[in-house]
Amino acid sequence: MRYVFVVLFTFIFIGCVSKEIEVQKEVLYVEKEIQMEEITENIEIYDLVNIPQDVSYYTQNIDDTTSLYKIQKKFEKFYFRVWNISKPPEKLTQARWPFYAYKYGNSYGENLQLIPEEFFKRMEENSNFDSYGTVNKKAIMLYHSNIRSFPTIKPLLRDPSIAGEGFPFDYLQNSSIQANKPVFISHYSKDKEWVFIFSSFASGWVKANEIVLLGKKYTDLWQKAQQLYLIKEDIPLYTLENNFLFTSKIGMMLALIDEDEKNYTALAVSKYKNNKPLFVKVKIGKDIASKKVLNFTKDNLNQIISEVSRSNYGWGGMYGQRDCSSTLRDIFAPFGIWLPRNSFLQSKVGKVIGLEALSDEGKIKVIKEKAIPFKTLLYKKGHIVLYVGTYNDEIIVFHNAWGIKTKKDGVDGRVVIGKSIFSTLKLGENQRDYDKEGEILRNLKSMNILTL
Repeated sequence: MRYVFVVLFTFIFIGCVSKEIEVQKEVLYVEKEIQMEEITENIEIYDLVNIPQDVSYYTQNIDDTTSLYKIQKKFEKFYFRVWNISKPPEKLTQARWPFYAYKYGNSYGENLQLIPEEFFKRMEENSNFDSYGTVNKKAIMLYHSNIRSFPTIKPLLRDPSIAGEGFPFDYLQNSSIQANKPVFISHYSKDKEWVFIFSSFASGWVKANEIVLLGKKYTDLWQKAQQLYLIKEDIPLYTLENNFLFTSKIGMMLALIDEDEKNYTALAVSKYKNNKPLFVKVKIGKDIASKKVLNFTKDNLNQIISEVSRSNYGWGGMYGQRDCSSTLRDIFAPFGIWLPRNSFLQSKVGKVIGLEALSDEGKIKVIKEKAIPFKTLLYKKGHIVLYVGTYNDEIIVFHNAWGIKTKKDGVDGRVVIGKSIFSTLKLGENQRDYDKEGEILRNLKSMNILTL
């Protein structure tokens, strides 16, 4: 049994991706094509009222019980890959991409005023990139944390007077990362408050007090252990002494130690006052976790999508929420299917079929003929959705959307949705002042079938 490695691990401790700059620039557009400006009117959105919003309607004919053991092994390799490198997986120029992208003159702060030039100089100096790749140590996240593009919690907005800009689109929010996720440390900021990390899916700055270092001996043992997959959201997890650790999130994994009839006992990491790792046991109900990846059945899909749907829209994972790409990424994680973090890269996974050159009618024809429900992604620049089937002969997709693009008297606007929904590819066509130029169907570039 794989978790014998962790038993030894516990006795010792209890109580004591390379991104090109072009791809990085693509991230700037993630979720931006259909991002929306808030309006005060309470407008009924046709698709949300007239299309079933219960996932079980679309999973009725799903009954795929194929063993996913090989997929699970590949998933775990991706999950832990930053514990198996000895230097940063990116060149310095790639890691510095935010300083090429964000400049004085078109960036706004939390007061909706232009950010002073001094801010950018101070951020670059504190980023301490002269020390890039000098620490090179393995670590683990203690909490659900934001990964920032600059070493600051201050936001950077584009012109908030423009539709689709301003709140909540803080461009310094690169991503978020769950508690007890593996990370690799490149170096510390000059003031030591921040640390530049690489996770299995994103890189950037987190607070130094949000991580603890782990030696190779123990990262190796952790990887060899039986893994426990969390399959419910926002369940508070405690040590055996009833001390709060963190809340569960879909896509999180912990090392399994033992189990009884009702519970698993897993290993989690906290810390001592001197910032040393403290390995603790946590009891997790068997309804909250699984010690193997889930089979692709309708019951499992219903559960996972219902759990993930509890998140509102959160740009870059802000406020513990999800955007379109992190929604899909976390849906597939319990099934052992690894997806990259941003929509552009997700659209390249599996069998890719181009749609950009087709008419709207041609796109619909290809999707209906070739797409596989719950295994096919549809991509437009900045946004990605999951094909789930049809309703009244209309293609239906699941996605986490900020809203619907509108245009009135030549002025762009938005109708805010801000959550996960089932919709057609013409979401919003019944809205007043609907802007067809922003339509999902019209702007589809590709579809990709996730091969298992």
